[in-house]
Amino acid sequence: MKAIAIRQYGGPEVVEYLELPDPKVGPDSVLVRVKAAGVNPVDWKVREGYLDGAIDAHFPLILGWDLAGVVQAVGGAVTEFAPGDEVIGYVRKDSIEHGTYAELVSAPVRTLARKPAALDWAAAGGLPLAGLTAYQGLVKALALQPGETVLIHAAAGGVGSLAVQIAKALGARVIGTASERNHAYLRGLGAEPVSYGDGLADRVRALAPDGVDAAFDLVGGGAVEVSAGLLRTPGRIASITDYGVVAAGGRYIFVRPDAADLTALAELADAGQLTVPVASTFPLSQAASAQALNAEGRTRGKIVLLVD
Repeated sequence: MKAIAIRQYGGPEVVEYLELPDPKVGPDSVLVRVKAAGVNPVDWKVREGYLDGAIDAHFPLILGWDLAGVVQAVGGAVTEFAPGDEVIGYVRKDSIEHGTYAELVSAPVRTLARKPAALDWAAAGGLPLAGLTAYQGLVKALALQPGETVLIHAAAGGVGSLAVQIAKALGARVIGTASERNHAYLRGLGAEPVSYGDGLADRVRALAPDGVDAAFDLVGGGAVEVSAGLLRTPGRIASITDYGVVAAGGRYIFVRPDAADLTALAELADAGQLTVPVASTFPLSQAASAQALNAEGRTRGKIVLLVD
């Protein structure tokens, strides 16, 4: 099979388009022919070795954790899926080696859900990691309720765009930070935009004089400190970037594979409450270029590799 892999840590120059052996299929896994694979910041961070202190890696290392595709074969103990089923997955395993930037992926059933019919392959491939991050932050860490107001930082990004929609589906009011060029986009998603920078707390207070019920930090750079002074209930904040949030009484989020959560996201999509904005697509062979664009950090929505 064709795959995007690295033989050592480094910059875009270490990325190779290789012919590698087809993956083995364990008893509780399925073999997926990948149609699309989402590109996420963690992918280039893995490439550069930033996760080496936390997760064992083996080379050659196929990058990527997101996929959408079609089941080709199932392991002997699998009853959840059959060949021909269309699936999505956040296929993060206990070590990093067999990722999703590939034509074929062996995926444990615990990492998969059925693909929402409402999404095309590109959108479906961009949903799992970002969608689960947003869902687990808002639903599990913050327990966001109907009628509450949530402040979402970096609301126009890949995770933020989905977090806004999930919060709205939960019946919450959303205030989202973004650059001026993304304000109209956020209004289109149902959020009330505010600009980054000095005076942010005052701009939020102008919209919510009594403060906000919860805050979700997707950007870092002092967002936790600003948010802490806006919370009606101290500590009701979650962050995916700043572990210091724990000292403020909040929750640090590192997204987990969860088939039930992934199914909930698919149901939101099929109900018309969740779309995946796709900023750009690249063929699998151009994964290095896709990662470089992602690393710029200015993309609205998701970058996706098309594997076919």
